[in-house]
Amino acid sequence: MNLKTKNKQLRDHAETIFRAAVAAVDPAVAVRNSLRLVDRTRLRLLDVETPLPSGRILVIGAGKATAPMARAVEEILGSRISEGLIVTKDGHGLPLEHIQLREAAHPIPDRRGEQATRQILELVDKATDDDLVITLLSGGGSALLAAPAEGLSLTDKVITTDLLLASGADIGAINCVRKHLSAVKGGQLARRAAPAAMLTLVISDVIGDPLDVIASGPTVPDPTRYGEAEEILRDCRILHRCPRAVRDHLRAGRIGQREETPKPDEFPTNGRTRIIAGNTSALQAARRKAEDLGYDCRVVDHRLCGEAREAARQLAAAASRPVLRPTCLLAGGETTVTLTGNGKGGRNQEFALAAALAINGRDDIVILAAGTDGTDGPTDAAGAIVDGGSVDRGREVGQIATSHLDNNDSYPFHRATGDLLITGPTRTNVMDIYLALVTPGD
Repeated sequence: MNLKTKNKQLRDHAETIFRAAVAAVDPAVAVRNSLRLVDRTRLRLLDVETPLPSGRILVIGAGKATAPMARAVEEILGSRISEGLIVTKDGHGLPLEHIQLREAAHPIPDRRGEQATRQILELVDKATDDDLVITLLSGGGSALLAAPAEGLSLTDKVITTDLLLASGADIGAINCVRKHLSAVKGGQLARRAAPAAMLTLVISDVIGDPLDVIASGPTVPDPTRYGEAEEILRDCRILHRCPRAVRDHLRAGRIGQREETPKPDEFPTNGRTRIIAGNTSALQAARRKAEDLGYDCRVVDHRLCGEAREAARQLAAAASRPVLRPTCLLAGGETTVTLTGNGKGGRNQEFALAAALAINGRDDIVILAAGTDGTDGPTDAAGAIVDGGSVDRGREVGQIATSHLDNNDSYPFHRATGDLLITGPTRTNVMDIYLALVTPGD
């Protein structure tokens, strides 16, 4: 009997816990719990109450979770919605009645995303002080709101984003650069919509929930500057590889020849932004499910980040300590991968592969790493579930775990061992969930 068979119950429990976490951050439920009509004249978003406008209600948005968010807004406001347009990732759309939906590429933006963003800008440019703009944002919004700043092309942005992703830069650094190459990010959408009132509903996919980083903060002030964006590219050693137009644009901004993104002291006072769901909600649900299944459970890290393989080794080390009762260790966050090879995979699959090597031969540990959006890197998998027999199962079919890890080639390895976790699009996105299930030794 191989270890995968022996650990079937642990593997089943790991997936059950993960799916409970994802279900808890269903975007439509989050909207229904946060937005409501107080009466025929007022609308409440959590602690914010605003009069219904005498003019139009416009609904716009971008991100992997915006289709179910938009559907829930339609349930609440119905025909009061005058017009709207959202853009979501390919395969993440849903039928809508009052709001137009466009699909586009992610994580590298494409022409469809640019065209949809231009249409959104046309909508808000026409908004008046009699109107209300409801903005729906979630993870993926940075790539899907893709309108380059004047003088830049979408190709310029794509090349720069690609270089940043491959460099191992974290999401805050990536979004700082994106804001300063954009016509919409970093508070610029709110500036375009003023003087219309604006309510923004956010599902967070960023550690610590910083509003200026989620979807690159199109409706909140931007504390970063052109010089910081330029320095990030220099620190990542990719500035010289970026298109000349990008380098010229950032330099012009640094020396004051381009308008900066709006800062707190000059930001329009027309809007309110609130987070309606995030990784903490998912972790809480995962913990409840694990305890229901009989595990002692603790969250070991709310802000897991850094290199995926290093974070995996840390979780594996924690799981390798003796326990007296079945135990679940939980973590949430988002790791990064610095590409040194040319294989196929994502950060969660790389995490799982490194974890498999760390627990090789153990019959008492199962580790899961998966994205709540159902997509890990450019693959059809959310992540992977590994156990102490994963490395040997790979070897039996000619797949050497260390070689795959060295080549950033985790997907083919997990496919060969049967360890891939495939959920399909979940239409939500609150970063990643990591868990280790541990049973007492004999």
